[in-house]
Amino acid sequence: MFNIDQRSSTPIYQQLVQEIKEAILRGALQPGDKLPSVRDLASRLTINPNTIQKSYQELERQKVIETLRGKGTFVCLDYQAREDKEKMRELKENLRKTLVEAHYLGLDQERIVKLVRQLMQELGIGEGLE
Repeated sequence: MFNIDQRSSTPIYQQLVQEIKEAILRGALQPGDKLPSVRDLASRLTINPNTIQKSYQELERQKVIETLRGKGTFVCLDYQAREDKEKMRELKENLRKTLVEAHYLGLDQERIVKLVRQLMQELGIGEGLE
């Protein structure tokens, strides 16, 4: 269901947050879908349940998922994208690093834009971009 790289420098809880968000974007998870329980997901991924709980708490803070006491954790029905200044700063920094790497791989602007469009299409976002 979710791919976690134990050797990555990115913390596992952040990887899981990203994986869940991507699953929602791709349509693998729909609004209202129930997520696995913390124990079940920890068992499947062989990760400490506290790590799963931390991921779920972060997704709840971002209003991507919601936990209904006694029923489980679900993808929010009414998620609305909103700008977060700290996340925006982080995104800009990551994009800057990626563009530097792209330059050193010999990619020109046209190839970078083409790659971004391809990735957006794979994720099902940005339809209609020229």
